Amino acid sequence: MLYDTWLRLARERESEFALRDVAAGRSWTFGELRTAGDCEDSEPGSLVHPQGSGADFILKTLAAWRDGKVLCPLEPGQAPFLIPLPPAHCVHLKTTSASTGVARVIAFTGEQLAADAENIVATMGLRPDWPNLGAISLAHSYGFSNLVLPLLLRGVPLILVSSPLPEALRRAAEGWSALTLAGVPALWRTWHEARVIPPTVRLAISAGAPLSLEVEEAVFSASGLKIHNFYGSSECGGITYDKTELPRQDAAGVGAPMHNIQLSLNDEGCLRVHSRAVGETYWPEASPALGEGRFQTCDLAELKDGLVFLCGRLNDQINVAGRKVSPEVIESVLRRHPAVRECVVFGVPCQQSERGESIVACVVTEDSNEESMKQHLLAALPPWQVPREWWFVRTLNPNSRGKLSRAECRMEYLSSSRTR
Repeated sequence: MLYDTWLRLARERESEFALRDVAAGRSWTFGELRTAGDCEDSEPGSLVHPQGSGADFILKTLAAWRDGKVLCPLEPGQAPFLIPLPPAHCVHLKTTSASTGVARVIAFTGEQLAADAENIVATMGLRPDWPNLGAISLAHSYGFSNLVLPLLLRGVPLILVSSPLPEALRRAAEGWSALTLAGVPALWRTWHEARVIPPTVRLAISAGAPLSLEVEEAVFSASGLKIHNFYGSSECGGITYDKTELPRQDAAGVGAPMHNIQLSLNDEGCLRVHSRAVGETYWPEASPALGEGRFQTCDLAELKDGLVFLCGRLNDQINVAGRKVSPEVIESVLRRHPAVRECVVFGVPCQQSERGESIVACVVTEDSNEESMKQHLLAALPPWQVPREWWFVRTLNPNSRGKLSRAECRMEYLSSSRTR
């Protein structure tokens, strides 16, 4: 189904620009890309694992579609999963980001992938005359759905950047009159501070993690460019999108449901997604949270006036003496402190077991003034929500998907605290 759709598109757009690999210095029209895909040798075995940021990723994808093999994209250096083949009607495997625990594998049909691409293009207004500047991971659900599928199924050209570093982005954008740029919050901050956001970017998108109001407002103030927040999940693709043309006033806001997406809340207040783009099943172990066009997230949310506001994750909530608090609530206030560059808040077992958990704030700052930060939080939060433990670090490194793993930070903190 996917390969047939690609062939029809390639024939219709044969002489039009499709793909440029900046590092290789090569470009393809849709017709040339079709020929290259036809000539590409498929990987041995029934599972194909494209990696990297070059045209080889695209060609391996086309070869897998052509030969009826299952695609399982991997990050550079990531080892293949030792799992059985999914059901015969499934053609794609995604891996979750493991930001809150162990990574899981999700199986998709071709129809589900195509539905996600349709929703994204229709909602965001991706255009053939505004090529995607590809600086994010092609293997991650975000990059595959926003860059690879729009190219191969909807005809949105793609410029592959060799690296998301500022100078590479600047060079890749040279000579283009209009571009679409998808990034993650850490990249948007870096690009802004390095002053390399191309002036020809017409559509700016951020996903993978919460984008701070500070960065969104700073970019808009400097260039008039609105960064549109995109919220989605590996299990179901795109969920909501912020179409507004001015910076948000509420950091919890993630926009309205995307094209063909229906949303509701379960009894615990967590968002439930209904759509044709929802994955078939977790693989090889199924879960009632996913399947039959429905995905039950762990994201606590509010639905107001057709918009979605995220209130944290149910499984991230910290239990402080029987009272629950979402770490995102504390983080959103702490990030407004002038000395805080980035932060992650999480709970650890309290030495007094009856108190449940103790709140830890891991903070990137050049000014380790714990008391100043406490007073800043007390001005907006009740005392019991102010962290009891503080961990000042030089940097917090998001993974290749732009996410800060709360679970990994917690484990690192507990490990380091045992040695102090």
